[in-house]
Amino acid sequence: MKTAAIIVAAGRGRRAGDGTPKQWRILAGRRVADWTIERFTDLVDHIVLVLSPDDESAWHEFRDSDIILAAGGDDRANSVRSGLHALSDKGVQRVLIHDVARPCVGPDTITNILSSLETHIAVAPGLAVTDALWTGDGSVVTGVQDRTGLYAAQTPQGFHYDAIVSAHASHSGSAADDVEVARAAGLEVAILPGDLDNIKITYPEDFARAEQILGAAMDVRLGNGFDVHRFGDGDHVVLCGVKLPHDRGLQGHSDADVGMHAVTDAIYGALAQGDIGRHFPPSDTQWKGAASEIFLRHAVELAGQMGFRLSNVDCTLVCEYPKIGPHAPEMQKEMSRIMGLELDKISIKATTSERLGFTGRGEGIAALATVCVVKP
Repeated sequence: MKTAAIIVAAGRGRRAGDGTPKQWRILAGRRVADWTIERFTDLVDHIVLVLSPDDESAWHEFRDSDIILAAGGDDRANSVRSGLHALSDKGVQRVLIHDVARPCVGPDTITNILSSLETHIAVAPGLAVTDALWTGDGSVVTGVQDRTGLYAAQTPQGFHYDAIVSAHASHSGSAADDVEVARAAGLEVAILPGDLDNIKITYPEDFARAEQILGAAMDVRLGNGFDVHRFGDGDHVVLCGVKLPHDRGLQGHSDADVGMHAVTDAIYGALAQGDIGRHFPPSDTQWKGAASEIFLRHAVELAGQMGFRLSNVDCTLVCEYPKIGPHAPEMQKEMSRIMGLELDKISIKATTSERLGFTGRGEGIAALATVCVVKP
């Protein structure tokens, strides 16, 4: 039985403040719309994203994706009709209609609605109103309202596809949501338990609350790496992928890039996947003299396979010579290229050990690294 989700993202959301529409603003490191789309990606067969004709960059970005695009109308009801029409040739039997401004919807809410559509023609989540209700003129209370039987509506709202298409076809004018459209057509809508975390971003202050909810659900991990290589014969060293002239070289089984090794081990550590030696044993001769880029790329790819993205990297090189500062920007660029991470998320810096210890005596270079990885 085919299912689809229509994500309505054509509004301007002016109550959320001036500037970029709220669905394209950054929330916990990603855009609101990206969070919302991801919630449905593995739970339905098709996703329709209803966009404003004014959002040219979004049309261009999603045009080559698996997401079906539809043009929004002059109000919510017309936008939903456009989304429903985009599914007309997909053989869909069940459809969920969701506001893009609800990025915190949980998978249990979505799966419960889909399951309930096996026995109901229309279902929607709602929260029973527990607060006292007043009427007012904006400055003073003018009366009270009985809260018995009142619910705060949420989305996604689920329907048999043909039923909600017919309901919209017979509905004239606007509607607050699709439950209103369904009821006007005589459809019975079952109420499912809502979720307090399934908030709708409406006002500027809602972003902070949504970020707290999403942050609590994220898997954030830190890893640290430490590596040391001694000096030996040579006329250069390779540090964080950059070749620096020097009167000695670093000794090691691979190219002895102590900085890149520390970062690589930090990634493996954050993933609880051991260290470079586990994945590239020094006893294996094929890695003798290998470029450390191979190891770092493997760690980054492994993070992606496990569902993590790199958030930032901080690497400190400990040595008296060579001087690192003049070369740090080039190192950042090289690490950025290898890891696919923005420059402003990569820190390369150096310190001395005040002539103390093996680094102070010029016997070698040490490196320390910290990496943060995040699974949304």
